[in-house]
Amino acid sequence: MNNPKRYTVTTALPYTNGPIHIGHLAGVYVPADIYVRYLRNKGKDVAFVGGSDEHGVPITIKAKKEGVTPQDIVDKYHEIIKQSFIDFGISFDNYSRTSASIHHETASDFFTKLYEEGAFIEKVEHQLYDKEANQFLADRFVIGTCPKCGDENSYGDQCEKCGTSHNATDLIKPKSAITGNIPTVKETKHWFLPLDKHEAFLKQWILEGHKDDWKPNVYGQVKSWIDDGLRPRAVTRDLDWGIPVPVEGAYGKVLYVWFDAPIGYISSTKEWAAATGKDWTSYWKDKDTKLVHFIGKDNIVFHCIIFPAMLKAHGEYILPENVPANEFLNLEGNKLSTSKNWAVWLHEYLKEFPDQQDVLRYALTANAPETKDNDFTWKDFQARNNNELVAIFGNFINRVVVLTNKYYEGIVPSPSDFSELDQDVLAEVKEFPNKISKSMERYRFREALMEMMNLARLGNKYLADEEPWKLVKTDEARTQTIMYVALQIAAALSVLSEPFLPFSAIKLKRILNQQGVFNAWEDVEHKEVLIPAGHTIGKAELLFSKIEDAQIQAQIDKLEATKLANAAEVKDVAPQKEIISFEDFTKLDIRTGTIVEAEKMPKAKKLLVLKVDTGIDIRTIVSGIAGSYKPEDIIGQRVSVLVNLAPRKLRGVDSEGMILMTDTKDGKVSFIAPSEGDIANGEFIS
Repeated sequence: MNNPKRYTVTTALPYTNGPIHIGHLAGVYVPADIYVRYLRNKGKDVAFVGGSDEHGVPITIKAKKEGVTPQDIVDKYHEIIKQSFIDFGISFDNYSRTSASIHHETASDFFTKLYEEGAFIEKVEHQLYDKEANQFLADRFVIGTCPKCGDENSYGDQCEKCGTSHNATDLIKPKSAITGNIPTVKETKHWFLPLDKHEAFLKQWILEGHKDDWKPNVYGQVKSWIDDGLRPRAVTRDLDWGIPVPVEGAYGKVLYVWFDAPIGYISSTKEWAAATGKDWTSYWKDKDTKLVHFIGKDNIVFHCIIFPAMLKAHGEYILPENVPANEFLNLEGNKLSTSKNWAVWLHEYLKEFPDQQDVLRYALTANAPETKDNDFTWKDFQARNNNELVAIFGNFINRVVVLTNKYYEGIVPSPSDFSELDQDVLAEVKEFPNKISKSMERYRFREALMEMMNLARLGNKYLADEEPWKLVKTDEARTQTIMYVALQIAAALSVLSEPFLPFSAIKLKRILNQQGVFNAWEDVEHKEVLIPAGHTIGKAELLFSKIEDAQIQAQIDKLEATKLANAAEVKDVAPQKEIISFEDFTKLDIRTGTIVEAEKMPKAKKLLVLKVDTGIDIRTIVSGIAGSYKPEDIIGQRVSVLVNLAPRKLRGVDSEGMILMTDTKDGKVSFIAPSEGDIANGEFIS
């Protein structure tokens, strides 16, 4: 859509079972806010809506753990999340919540219309049931092994390791997250959205219509789902927390959270429109409106397949023009984990780095996981601030303001004749709005940020080349022209930096004394003068301050303390095996030994063929350790060997013994070996 009349921009609704961390910001909210601020700066009509998802199963789990009601949980965290967004400058036009009455009405009406038009199918199916808890187990009430990647801690609706969505009954070895019991299977009736009936539409709309303008990571995941064949998806579930299914005979059932939650975008828009006197329908039902969803990659399927199918089935709503989902952000080399407290929480950051919201916005944008997972480190955060914001952007502004106050008492000087360099620089400044816009329109915010910083670099280079602090002694007229040009660059930065650094842009406008002057995006490109001669600017203030090593070390120490705390927690240990007698134990002949040769077993991924000096002899032992060790790395490795184990033929090779190993936290194995170097091969281990 080339020139829409208006924009509706949404962000994924965060679960209100905990505060917001940097992964949420990098994946969804910072890029969305950058885009919306850019659109507003260009004078576009925008509705930027979001809200809290208060009906998810994680909320009920949290409530059970804390011994409170789900309402207590959502009330607490909705306020924390909402305030964090305000403090961080996420400029929602409306931030609502799915417990609001307007949302219950909107979601119920949406379901009812689809139900009455026969858009659902009813199915009596077998679902997992916890007898002790006396309830069906949906979504995150079930934990088991992912049928796709084999992760043993997959939830009933989605595997967080591989991102695959599935049903709870698809899990291997499922168990109840409530009691830990192995669930039984019980019949229940539910309503399903038959996604398979929408497959042809989705192929045409996405695979053909958005092949060239959707991000490859989004398009690829959607294509994979469609190519695999779509199946009916439940839109109701058995639960006592949520929006009741508005159908006779559906007592005890609520709308499935991924049917309910995206409708929250519509209800939030309604709430905003009612408060501002606008017509909400134009933002959702007018074909001249551009709808854009900002989400993380774990929500791609729901926003690119399920929600569009819902909208299409309803028949009155527009479809998203784009869904620029980001990948995941890791923290110091490890996956962000709320349960393990491996995160940088926004409300804590705002206390520990007061008035430095823009530093985090900048670091997260510069390192955004736009096409692949990226890693946030505190050292990189420090470097981004000190070497870029302070040394480039802040340094340029500080020099311009200090020199203007020093030479002209803060009054913008009148230029004389422009040199060829001056004209080239002013012409180049006018190119930056279009450069940044091109990246913005393609949702390449890292690239757009780099272009904005290139404008600051241009200003620094111009001053360094022209050296007005030297010329002022010999050529007053030339110095005035240099400072005038530099001030035009500073004024341009106050406009073009605003989507990325809103707090700093406000501060810069105050320094330039331009609070009441509105220069729009296009003004930077078309106006000859952004800050006129004779205008009086303010005194110099530091836009950004250096972050010291001690501040960063405190954050690293905080994470190390989290690691230690996690390691100290009691881990799941396999139960003790059957009691044996001392005589049984004495039958085991375990000796010290050394691996003298090692090679891969042909056509076997996990097996290595070892030659081991047991002190008794040199014998062949086949060991399943190829996933943890390369053959060449274990020559000379001291080992503990069960030497009197009956020989066993493995892939045609006689294995005469067993190497003692233990499992590690990362899923590999490690040798149980003598630590003293002077212990000879063949010594008894008892």
